[in-house]
Amino acid sequence: MSVEPFPVTRMAEVQSDLGRPRWLVESLWTAGGAGLLGGQPKAGKTWLALEIAVSVASGAPCLGAYAVADRGPVLLYLAEDSHVNAYDRVSGICAHRDVDLKALDLLLLSTPVLRLDSAVDAERLATTVDRLRPRLLVLDPFVRVQTIDENSATEVSRLLAGLTVLKRTYNLAILMVHHVRKNGSGHPGQALRGSGDLRAWGDSNLFLRQRAGRLELSGEHRAAPALDPISLDLVHGKNVAPHFEILSESQHTRPSSLLGRVLEALRDAGGPLTRTALRTGLRVNNQRLGDSLAELERTRQI
Repeated sequence: MSVEPFPVTRMAEVQSDLGRPRWLVESLWTAGGAGLLGGQPKAGKTWLALEIAVSVASGAPCLGAYAVADRGPVLLYLAEDSHVNAYDRVSGICAHRDVDLKALDLLLLSTPVLRLDSAVDAERLATTVDRLRPRLLVLDPFVRVQTIDENSATEVSRLLAGLTVLKRTYNLAILMVHHVRKNGSGHPGQALRGSGDLRAWGDSNLFLRQRAGRLELSGEHRAAPALDPISLDLVHGKNVAPHFEILSESQHTRPSSLLGRVLEALRDAGGPLTRTALRTGLRVNNQRLGDSLAELERTRQI
């Protein structure tokens, strides 16, 4: 029995991608990229996902600062928000960003249950994407859209393979909200719950975390420079629609010395922190970290 070989393409014959937008949202999410928006409980992950969704659907700069290069329809599945709650959140964001919600192709999946590990649900999602051709798919959160063992690399990779097919077939950006471990420390990507395949899958990953009393957003991309950390504030109050604002450098202070940064990292960890995790999070070499730890110990600060 003959077996048909895999197709191959000469490298020199690959068509250039130079004319295609590199970003969906500049510095935040790559065009046609899939990945995670990770963070601690109640850190504002859904708020940020909706800020991105409104920007992609409207073309308005995300967070008032990051340009949208490739606007288009957005399909959302919000497993933990009722349609009414989702409307209230989005209408507030639109009011603050001066965007007409009625003019946006912001589409909510209305099914009460979506399971990506169900063949039936996976096929229905693919059919929906084929019909609507959204630019962005938001799934919030990962724990509610599957029943697999998220610590199993085999099960996770099998589930993500289906989403990768969707991504490549329709040039679809996919943003999946995910939680971090309660005692996660070091780089926020290392604190994500479940298999490491989740983080590795991401073309773009964003991370929200509380640091020294403020909310910090950072990001990483497979084929673009990382997003330098920025500080955010979820503004809300009387006559003010809830929304994120970027804090300027003058609105917060951050230790400039390595000693101060080490102390801040140790406080933020909320538990034991290995030297390797500390060095990775601070992006400092082992010798400098050792000298700083010795000095802090000598002065009895640790």
